[in-house]
Amino acid sequence: MGTDVFHSEVPLRVNGRTHRPVVDHRATLLDVLREQLDLTGAKKGCDHGQCGACTVLVDGRRANSCLLLAVAVEGCDITTVEGLHGADGLSPHPLQRAFVERDAFQCGYCTPGQLCSALGMLAEARAGEASHVTEPGAADGAGGAPVRLSREEIRERLSGNLCRCGAYPHIVEAVEAAAAAGEGGVVR
Repeated sequence: MGTDVFHSEVPLRVNGRTHRPVVDHRATLLDVLREQLDLTGAKKGCDHGQCGACTVLVDGRRANSCLLLAVAVEGCDITTVEGLHGADGLSPHPLQRAFVERDAFQCGYCTPGQLCSALGMLAEARAGEASHVTEPGAADGAGGAPVRLSREEIRERLSGNLCRCGAYPHIVEAVEAAAAAGEGGVVR
């Protein structure tokens, strides 16, 4: 498929590598990741941005890739679950290890989105960004003191990611453990 009025080559920086797929201007980032770049970690759950199975990081921020047009993220750093790894570049990311150690998944369908969402929300909390349940004055949202991540805070911040198997208590425990250990980890 070549470029025409409906298709363009779009340089996408995904997991530290630049790809140059020719994409339909209407194609979502999720479809391009899965169908053209063979990065199948992000899942198509609802295709309406309601379940979080497609969550990836775009410039370090959580995003539902089923709602983003691929052409709109040109020049952004995109991280999928395949780009998470330990400091040595080979071992699992500390958050992935916490999920395994605490049995924070069952079928695994939502796990990639849960991991990317958790990593993004840990960064948000470190940056002092408040959530709906953050105590007034506990965060100023302008790079202030990090928000303390109680279980209630973690549940609220991850509420956009659904788990049909009901592994929520273990997911919260895994994120809590990673946060307590200061495990921001490395993304590529």
